[in-house]
Amino acid sequence: MKLLFLCSQNKRRSLTAERIFDGYEGHRARSAGTEQNARIRVTPGLLGWADLIFCMEKKHVRRIRDRYPDIVSAKRLVCLNISDEYEYMDRELQEILKCCVEQYIG
Repeated sequence: MKLLFLCSQNKRRSLTAERIFDGYEGHRARSAGTEQNARIRVTPGLLGWADLIFCMEKKHVRRIRDRYPDIVSAKRLVCLNISDEYEYMDRELQEILKCCVEQYIG
């Protein structure tokens, strides 16, 4: 399965998730940000590539649905409800991500 993780800047939360889940049980993972100045900005190509899209907050889900309605209408978007209070690869963030994401990818 191809997993896409989205947050605002693609510097901490989504990048951590990509590192954890890329290669996990054969899954492929990528990450991007929804803001103009994101490290890697979400694109129609990334959204089309993904089988499952994880957003860190509800605002990310709204932004993606507003900007790319045709691309994501048939995609499953999951809001993880993880606020922007963690550093890249923070141990607590890793545990939260594993707990939240594993229920969707088996």
